[in-house]
Amino acid sequence: MALPVVVIVGRPNVGKSSLLNMLAGERISIVDPRAGITRDRVATVVESEGGYFELVDTGGVGVVDADHLEEHVERQIRYAIDRASLVLFVVDVTAGIAALDQRVADLLRRLDRPVVLVANKVDDPKHESEAAEFVRLGYGEPLCVSALHGRGREALHARIRTVLGPGGPAPEPPVMKLAIVGKRNAGKSTLVNALAGEPRMIVSEVPGTTRDAVDVRFERDGRQFIAIDTAGVRKKSSMDDIDFYSYTRALRSIRRADVVMLLIDALVPIAEVDLKLAEAVLAEYKPVVLTINKWDLAKDLAAASDFGEYLGRVLPQLSYAPITFITAKTGKNVDAAVDVALSLHKQAHTRLPTARLNEALQRILQLRGPSAKRGTRPVKLYYATQVATAPPTIVTFCNDPGLVRDEYRRFMENRLREFTPLREVPLRLWFRPRSGRTPPGGAD
Repeated sequence: MALPVVVIVGRPNVGKSSLLNMLAGERISIVDPRAGITRDRVATVVESEGGYFELVDTGGVGVVDADHLEEHVERQIRYAIDRASLVLFVVDVTAGIAALDQRVADLLRRLDRPVVLVANKVDDPKHESEAAEFVRLGYGEPLCVSALHGRGREALHARIRTVLGPGGPAPEPPVMKLAIVGKRNAGKSTLVNALAGEPRMIVSEVPGTTRDAVDVRFERDGRQFIAIDTAGVRKKSSMDDIDFYSYTRALRSIRRADVVMLLIDALVPIAEVDLKLAEAVLAEYKPVVLTINKWDLAKDLAAASDFGEYLGRVLPQLSYAPITFITAKTGKNVDAAVDVALSLHKQAHTRLPTARLNEALQRILQLRGPSAKRGTRPVKLYYATQVATAPPTIVTFCNDPGLVRDEYRRFMENRLREFTPLREVPLRLWFRPRSGRTPPGGAD
């Protein structure tokens, strides 16, 4: 059952993104005093007295965009309104009625949608009387709120429930959250649109078009997924404050994802940004698909095997990660890339029986045991057990964890991938002093 959709609409800088964050109870949209920061539709599911609705933030009607993306922004606003069950028409009580407020009012009047007029920035009760003039817009008496201070939140929730009724049921949890990260112009939004089957994100040749991290639900074989589109990352030395905020959102998206797609432009050499994102994925122990986009333009320049060897040289820390080749613009091989991501998700949630894990440990020890540091006693590994999944976390008990070198840890990690089904996902290895008896099937 589809959730009712509440869409926030208004001219630039009236506080639409702040209102979304207030109603959602968390910081989702970027809030900045400069007009035109929000471009794409930013959506989140909100719970209200046991019912649920989808809340959508939009760009400012009539925005003057520094990158000349006005038409794209306006198109996204129209897409949102066409799906709306209710529109929240936001105005700024401190500025009075502006010409663009009247333009928004005229736009909404042509649509058969219920509208709630919301007077924002009523940070002080004395501003309430100033809201009366907005009745002239033709949508009745405005509901006064201060999105910045949370004032009027419960009243607005109540008004939404009055219009929508009880709301919808809790949405089905997604099978997988897939974060799509990469440098600017790698094709992330194009890929999200291919997954969603609609123009859900603005696609432009202008670098840095996407600024927020945007969750987009899509369905595949009757199952629900979430793709997280992120802002394109640029070199730290070139970042302004919006770039930096977008980058922190991209890092947060990696943390909350089940699987990451590191999108790489087939026509652009691996650079500092790709390495930075690879390190972020490694730091969070996230499964990652190295996804080579625009392959239709590069396949005649190099074979897939050549590109694989190149990635092995420049991204050796992700040598275990699978590689897929796609053309997001046409959707070619996009479903196959999702299949690979699902395989990684399954691997990351695999739990190995202790006996099987210790069989692998025995094979590793037969190949090579840990060497002792000079002047120390020999290292003895007794047995291993898996204590967690996502990431698979393996504890190996030994006589002294401090004697295990990092070089042997890496050797053991690579052999565990070779001898178990955990071939393409990061592993977290811990070494602990032995306590108690060795379990059946353990190595001694």
